[in-house]
Amino acid sequence: MFVILVYDVNQKRVAKALKTCRAYLNWVQNSVFEGEMTEANFKILKMKLEKIIDTSEDSIIIYTFRSTKYSRREIMGVEKNELTQFI
Repeated sequence: MFVILVYDVNQKRVAKALKTCRAYLNWVQNSVFEGEMTEANFKILKMKLEKIIDTSEDSIIIYTFRSTKYSRREIMGVEKNELTQFI
């Protein structure tokens, strides 16, 4: 599945959220991540983030797609983190 994850987390917890998300997804910019992942890793990521955030003040939005077949990615302005392909 393809995942886009966006978070707005209190500064006290942002380093842990960043490190956790980077372990599973590609950092795109500031609090935005994207990438392909398995269903199992998706569940693990969500469980880890649930332990980090405070649901009374933090927010995470996750968009999931079956594939990127019908999607297009367009960047306007500076690309914060250029995605590279590893073979």
